[in-house]
Amino acid sequence: VQLVESGGGLAQSGGSLNLSCVASGFIFKLYTMNYYRQAPGKERELVASVSSVVDGTRYADSVKGRFSIVRDNVNNEVHLRLDSLKPEDSGVYYCNAHHQWGQLEYWGQGTQVTVSS
Repeated sequence: VQLVESGGGLAQSGGSLNLSCVASGFIFKLYTMNYYRQAPGKERELVASVSSVVDGTRYADSVKGRFSIVRDNVNNEVHLRLDSLKPEDSGVYYCNAHHQWGQLEYWGQGTQVTVSS
């Protein structure tokens, strides 16, 4: 099982970034795909989620209207678009796959996002 993340990096406040996560080794369409982030000294928080069946999406209040998550069940990918970035969006972003009917889950290695003011 692998979740390979890419994207991230350094952006200015108001800028944009794209994160991608490519999954392998499990039945992708059976998993809800999530992005979490963790800032230094803070707990990991759920940022965005896209369900496996009806492509329903959920966002943390802090990112609604600025972030967009989409999944591609053909290529086993999930993408997170980050717009109108703020310094408080900085942190390590983790791709997560959570089985829609159980507790089984997998994590990516994380990718750093740094937003300068």
